[in-house]
Amino acid sequence: MKNITVFLVLVIISFPVFGESALKGYSFSVAPHIGFVYGQALELVYQNPSLNDSEFLSELKWDMKPIFYMGLGLDFGITDIMKKPGFFSTVSFKAGIPADSGYIENRDWLSNAHSELTDYSKHTNKTRDFFWLDAAIGVSIPIGSISYIKPFINGSWMHFAFTGRDGYGEYPYSSDPDFHYIDYTGQDIITYKQDWFLAAIGFTIGTEIFHPLSIELTFRASPFTYCIAMDEHLSVLLPDGRHTNKRTYNDYTRFGLYIEPGCTISFTLQKIDLSLGINYRYIGNTRGVTYINNSPYPDTRNESGAGLFVLDTKLIVTIRL
Repeated sequence: MKNITVFLVLVIISFPVFGESALKGYSFSVAPHIGFVYGQALELVYQNPSLNDSEFLSELKWDMKPIFYMGLGLDFGITDIMKKPGFFSTVSFKAGIPADSGYIENRDWLSNAHSELTDYSKHTNKTRDFFWLDAAIGVSIPIGSISYIKPFINGSWMHFAFTGRDGYGEYPYSSDPDFHYIDYTGQDIITYKQDWFLAAIGFTIGTEIFHPLSIELTFRASPFTYCIAMDEHLSVLLPDGRHTNKRTYNDYTRFGLYIEPGCTISFTLQKIDLSLGINYRYIGNTRGVTYINNSPYPDTRNESGAGLFVLDTKLIVTIRL
């Protein structure tokens, strides 16, 4: 919501500042789109190096394979991008369709005596929430008569929520042979939420050499990432009739590496562009702190982490107003 507010304020301010004549040659466009993402969200706890040689104490991989979505984009910029330099701003929003989206795999390396995997579980993953908001503002600069470059600054918010259910767990180092393998069929086991906030710089290089076909290559990068995540290990019925205790982990991680290359191919039909866009969004190497069971004090024994890598493919219909 903050990104949308900033965008609207910039547009509103532009009119009295520049005047109607200065904005002559600019136009709005609306871009409904449909698509899907394919990838994973990561939930990590880094191992204390003094315990064993494993990189992680815990690693959870939440599948989004795939998640289908519908979205809408709003653009404001110069009508003929090849005619003269100008500024532009964009906002896009997409909402995913809740559905089973693969699996969640949970791996733990909990032993102080060795670095072998101690716990493994696998469950069906349902993506309950999927919301994705992007906003950008920048300038477009023609290069010759057939190409252009568009440097910009970009902000992004993403919200994902998952539930892992059914499946099984393997615990080979358990002292009780009855707990080496546990069937979790019929139970919700774990939930997880991520809220990502990104700020980045980027650029787009485009060409209309094949008009009415045009091609754009885009790249974004930044170390400015922030993720708020919550993991709830739910109360689960064990084979001996006991229930496990519910545990809640709140993670706050920041300053990872965010990169996003992308390509868009468009075909122009008067005031309508039909486009195919493909982007790869990667976020990794974030570090932060964890609060367990709503404790006011963070867990200082290990560092938490979060990650994301998704391939985003979409079909876009851009209508210039």
